[in-house]
Amino acid sequence: MANVEQYNKVVLGVRKRPMESDAHLQERIDELIGLCEAAGGQVVAVHAQERLEVDAALYLGRGKVAEIAQTVAAQEADLVIFDGELSPAQLRNLENQLNCRVIDRTQLILDIFALRARSKVGRLQVEVAQLTYLLPRLTGRGVEMSRLGGGIGTRGPGETRLEMDRRRIRQRMAHLRAQLKAARERRGVQRQRRLSSVPTVALVGYTNAGKTTLLQKWTSERGSSHVDSGHARLFDTLDPLARRVKAGAGSELVLLDTVGFVQELPHLLVDAFRATLEEVAAADVIVHVLDGATDPHERARTTYQVLSEIGALGKPIVTFYNKMDLCAAPPPPDREAAVTMYGSAATGEGLADLYQAVDRVLHLDPVRIVLEGPERSPSFWSDIARRGKVISAEPADADGTMRVTVEIARRYAASLQPAERSASGPPPEAFSSGTAEAEGLWRESSESGEIQP
Repeated sequence: MANVEQYNKVVLGVRKRPMESDAHLQERIDELIGLCEAAGGQVVAVHAQERLEVDAALYLGRGKVAEIAQTVAAQEADLVIFDGELSPAQLRNLENQLNCRVIDRTQLILDIFALRARSKVGRLQVEVAQLTYLLPRLTGRGVEMSRLGGGIGTRGPGETRLEMDRRRIRQRMAHLRAQLKAARERRGVQRQRRLSSVPTVALVGYTNAGKTTLLQKWTSERGSSHVDSGHARLFDTLDPLARRVKAGAGSELVLLDTVGFVQELPHLLVDAFRATLEEVAAADVIVHVLDGATDPHERARTTYQVLSEIGALGKPIVTFYNKMDLCAAPPPPDREAAVTMYGSAATGEGLADLYQAVDRVLHLDPVRIVLEGPERSPSFWSDIARRGKVISAEPADADGTMRVTVEIARRYAASLQPAERSASGPPPEAFSSGTAEAEGLWRESSESGEIQP
């Protein structure tokens, strides 16, 4: 691991876009500062310039670049980071003008990902993204490409990354993608096994919105596994983390914490992390976590854009406005979501309502079913023990008929059908609507929520 203290003084170069408000510009600057801090850097100065278009040679104007050079010399800064993606020629020209290392926002994000990746798949995905970024930038770096470095923007494959030519990079990328393909296939098999028995809920949202804190609180209240508390920093979670928790009527579900998003997330990251993001696309329900203490519109748009790219917009979405203890007034409901909830993962406010809302969307809310028929097989009682509980059971009468009252999640109610019932009976949605079954064997009482013969 590279020493993050080597490049600890950072100067930022930011282009203000035409018609961009000062508030939105400040939000982008704050996010870039947060990314620098997440990578181990300390921002000592910020230079912003309003430009209609980027300068082809220097990204910002020549006068502004001269100001940045003066700041670099005065502050003894080690690194300059620009908010946009730099071309190889711009990188070379800026390093010559500023006499220090220069990187762009994409390379900064890649550096954080390299720092946080823990699993084998995560490291593979990061290396693919880094090599994809590096390949078109080999030309023109000269001596820089032969030097070993450390600090922000240099973590990853190491010496081989710096000295490989295009042919070797392409060979390495092909090898890594083959490994990722095999990992995706393995995950697909594991996912199918999991989904066949337990529904999955994916926590998604903007980075630092509180997803890990919500997972930790949800797991501590309804699960048995330990989850470390989240940190108030960008991209705190990179590798997906799954935990099994209890749901309504004795059922279970799997919570999946995922990588957070940022504005203008580089496409190469979306492509490289498709093996991870596929877990979101395969989930039964998506809980969209939004920071209620900030302007959520742009951040919600960013999340929905990524969900669209991975084909996950068709999933039921429950939006949870987090950090409401820091918010003066509740934001308006999310029009893209099936349900909008409000609360705080840190204080626990509104979490019980969130759990119930997720249970309802997954049809895991409890219903009572009264069954009347022949004595049940051992497999019937096994299903009850696994997914619900028996409220009462009357012994079989002279005709061999018994009456059993069970409480079970609505999702599994249809699986406890009487032996006489046709296999083509109504779907579980019939129980939600309270409609009576055609055969007359089951009906749901609107007052009690029971399904009775």
